[in-house]
Amino acid sequence: MTIALTALLGYLLGSIPFGLVITKLAGLGDIRDIGSGNIGATNVLRTGRKDLALATVLLDGGKGAIAVFIALLFGWRPEIAGAAAFLGHCFPVWLKFKGGKGVATFMGTLFALYFPAGIFAGAIWLASAKLTKYSSLSALLAAAATPFVLFSMGKPAFALAALFMAVLIFVRHQTNIIRLIQGDEPKIGPKIGKKENADASQA
Repeated sequence: MTIALTALLGYLLGSIPFGLVITKLAGLGDIRDIGSGNIGATNVLRTGRKDLALATVLLDGGKGAIAVFIALLFGWRPEIAGAAAFLGHCFPVWLKFKGGKGVATFMGTLFALYFPAGIFAGAIWLASAKLTKYSSLSALLAAAATPFVLFSMGKPAFALAALFMAVLIFVRHQTNIIRLIQGDEPKIGPKIGKKENADASQA
């Protein structure tokens, strides 16, 4: 019962589509109708509003962290709460299970579960993004490395949760991977006025 409550709490928190909510409140319409059609921060950035993109990153990351902290407060399994929040972001019940790709929520969950691992994943993402300008590639590299790092740090339960999230990140980025191989993946930041490809971006 405790595990079920932990998972439900995490899922409901994670399923709040902050990118969609804040862009609508800002008068920009439905974020799913522009750019990649995604509800995450990378697509919000394509509106030209860096402030809203930053807010989306913080809120999407925050819901994973809050799920972890609440679980810790009640003595529940924080890794389950964080993984469930990630799952809720990717497959929110409110949007017919069509959500984001989970990168910000993955990062927020990591920072709350084990801060050094969050720093490591964030550093990989930032370094890769700086060098390549590909948000998707940066996310894939960070996700792939983190389970091994957590295991080496003596956190096997957290490593399993990170592995679950990493696998889903790769699944959610299938089209991005193909586009990276083909050299067609869009880079971070360009403003797009209409929806071009529903799988072109991430977050």
